[in-house]
Amino acid sequence: MKVSVIGLGLMGGSFALALKQNDSVKMIYGVDKNKDHEAAAIKNKIVHTCVPLEEGILKSDVIIIATPVDAISYLLPQVLDLMSPEQLIVDLGSTKSYLCESVKNHALRGRYVAAHPMAGTENTGPLAAFSSLYEGAINVVCDQSYSDDSALKLALKLFNDVGMKTVFMDSGDHDKHVAYISHLSHISSFMLGLTVLNIERDEKNIANLAGSGFESTVRLAKSSPEMWAPIFAQNKKFVSKALAEYIDQLSAFKQMIDVEDSPGMSEAMEKANDIRRILLIH
Repeated sequence: MKVSVIGLGLMGGSFALALKQNDSVKMIYGVDKNKDHEAAAIKNKIVHTCVPLEEGILKSDVIIIATPVDAISYLLPQVLDLMSPEQLIVDLGSTKSYLCESVKNHALRGRYVAAHPMAGTENTGPLAAFSSLYEGAINVVCDQSYSDDSALKLALKLFNDVGMKTVFMDSGDHDKHVAYISHLSHISSFMLGLTVLNIERDEKNIANLAGSGFESTVRLAKSSPEMWAPIFAQNKKFVSKALAEYIDQLSAFKQMIDVEDSPGMSEAMEKANDIRRILLIH
């Protein structure tokens, strides 16, 4: 099997490294608009070689798109136009409704599997990639009924080979849920980092007073704006709703602080503690 990975950052690079351990994968082509990324991917043996986009498509059995979602939105129909009915294309984007809708009527829609691995770190680029990123991760496949049985079967095998457990979901439901569980947490982290940087001008104070709680909460603020701004824009309907509800919660808690409503604060925090139970179940 020959595979092309389009986008050689954390997600694409890690997928390539994991696939290189699969005996059935004989060649991995890398494709990236950033030539430094391509050079780093070759030097660090993430891919076997790098080729232009069209060459990678023509030579491969499987094409993986692991770029930011705004790039996926124009690459996906372009790649489908160049594919044969025997090939498989998978994207790893964090939004799904817009992408699925954009190719819903394409003649080769059945060769596309829309996936979202719930994996990642705050680091970016080929040097952030590592082969075990996907081990134990949940992978969401959306609108699977639109994919051909053979395409879905091959995609599921690849997901399993890199260590993921796949679940299935409607693309609209997916985008709603990730807005609250993933996208909102990134916005919170970005804005917490921005608030601290705007108010606390003495960097030594930040370094000296930042405990593990602050570091873990603000960790996601180190994530790539190039990746996350398009995600927020593509999923704006659900992200905006989630953000409005979060702001309401923050405003209510601020009001409790202003009026020194300690019982109210305690009750709110006790309710929030229930998230521990849910996470332990998982």
